[in-house]
Amino acid sequence: MSRIGNKTITIPEGVEINVAEGNEVTVKGPKGTLTKTFSPLMDIVIDAGIITVKRPNDEKTTKQLHGTTRALLATMVEGVSKGYTKTLKIVGIGYRCALKGSTLTLNVGYSHEVNIEVPANVTVTVPDTTTITVTGIDKQDVGQFAAVVRAVKKPEPYGGKGIRYVDEVVRRKEGKTAASKK
Repeated sequence: MSRIGNKTITIPEGVEINVAEGNEVTVKGPKGTLTKTFSPLMDIVIDAGIITVKRPNDEKTTKQLHGTTRALLATMVEGVSKGYTKTLKIVGIGYRCALKGSTLTLNVGYSHEVNIEVPANVTVTVPDTTTITVTGIDKQDVGQFAAVVRAVKKPEPYGGKGIRYVDEVVRRKEGKTAASKK
C-alpha cells in the first residue's frame, strides 16, 4: 500500500483542475498554468475539491507510479497557488553576481565571468551582489536552474567559498598544520 499515493490532495481556492483524455492534467491558478500527461494506468478522480489517485492493481510498477503521480499532482497544485523559491548565497572575497536582462553573470574566482541564460519559465532576482533568488511555478524547473547555478562553484570545505543554498550547511574541514620539528 502506497502511503503517499493514498493521500488526498485538497484543491485550494482559485485553483482549477481539468483531466482530459489520456490523463492529461491541466492545473490553472493565480500564478499560472501547468500541464502534464500521466500514465493511463492511474485513475485521477476529482470530487468536491479533493483529488484522489487510484491504481488498478498491486503490481510493483503500478505501486511506484501511484505514489509518483500523486506527488507530481501535489507539486503542480502548490506551484500554481503558492509558487516555489530557492535562494542561493555567494560566499567569498570578490565573489559577486549581476543580472543583465535575461543573463545571470557570476564572478566567482575564475579568470572569466560565467554567464548563464535564465529560462523563460523561471524568474531570477538579485537583491544584492551576493544573493540570487530563483522563483517559478514548476518545482522541477526552479530546482534544476538553482542546481545549475550552484554547480558553477560548489562550496568547498576548507575556506567555505562558493555558491550555496541559504539553508545549506557546509561541513568544514580543518586544513593542514605545520608539523613541529624536534
